[in-house]
Amino acid sequence: MNLNLRNAIIHNVSGNTQDQLKDTIVDAIQRGEEKLLPGLGVLFEVIWNHADQKEQDMMLETLEQGLKQ
Repeated sequence: MNLNLRNAIIHNVSGNTQDQLKDTIVDAIQRGEEKLLPGLGVLFEVIWNHADQKEQDMMLETLEQGLKQ
């Protein structure tokens, strides 16, 4: 992914409230448009990089369970 795209995505949501961030995520998922996937990836990267090991393990467990459905 182009670093400029990553920075643009982070810039666009920096300063957003939790409600705004949730709306952004839910909207991107509901639309199901391929072009929105990089943005969700960048947001996940931020979450992952700021999570401790226990939180990362929880995310991986949740992901693994979700993929089994």
